Amino acid sequence: MNSIDYLNKFIKVIIDRPMGSKHPLHGFIYPVNYGYVPNTVSGDGEEIDCYILGIYEPLESFSGKCIAIIHRINDNDDKLIIVPENYNFTDDEIIVLTAFQERFFESKIIRPIDYINWNKNIPELSVTNLENSLKFYETIGFKMKYNRPENKFAFISLGKIQFMLQELSNNDKWNIAPLIYPFGNGINFQLEVNNIDKIYNKLKQNDYKISFEIEENWYRQDNKLLGNKEFLVQDPDGYLLRFSKDLGEISLK
Repeated sequence: MNSIDYLNKFIKVIIDRPMGSKHPLHGFIYPVNYGYVPNTVSGDGEEIDCYILGIYEPLESFSGKCIAIIHRINDNDDKLIIVPENYNFTDDEIIVLTAFQERFFESKIIRPIDYINWNKNIPELSVTNLENSLKFYETIGFKMKYNRPENKFAFISLGKIQFMLQELSNNDKWNIAPLIYPFGNGINFQLEVNNIDKIYNKLKQNDYKISFEIEENWYRQDNKLLGNKEFLVQDPDGYLLRFSKDLGEISLK
């Protein structure tokens, strides 16, 4: 089996480096249980290795679910992330918990195709026409993660930016007063991106109105200035999207 075939499967792991043990060569301490799947072969010719997360005592063996894979790009090796049933860890949590060893490698986290790494704060926008809204957000580069056509609802994402879109209906319990265009008056969503020029140009090419053009702005934080390249655009219902690219910081003398 390839490593990816283990995603969402329950696996028995032999622990050869229990929590609290020391790496035999490099000397660092294992803050989690670390082991391997017997009778397998990974890219390095050894058994497929596993991190056990969610267990806080040394183990000799463990059976749990594979929720993710750390794929080492510069080492031709994969590490399975194994957890107890009904446990989950975000990508950021996995990175932190395995950094004691993975910080020495370039890697990426592979998830099941239907996995969503949920943000803690996800705005839900009430829209007048879901089809028009999706056309706008797809122009920017947002991807549909899932939808409920019967409810005219969609969940979309662009990197770590997430929105829920819900077409207005007469029985919508979440709106406590009539909405008047522009719906986003009084709030703007700052969305940090790397490809700000590409997004700006795509919007211009598709004749979406830019509320203010791209400019550099520097904002004081204590004794330094934080730089952003940014522009503002309204979506079809008037929600304000402030796209921003980090320009670093400048110390104030």
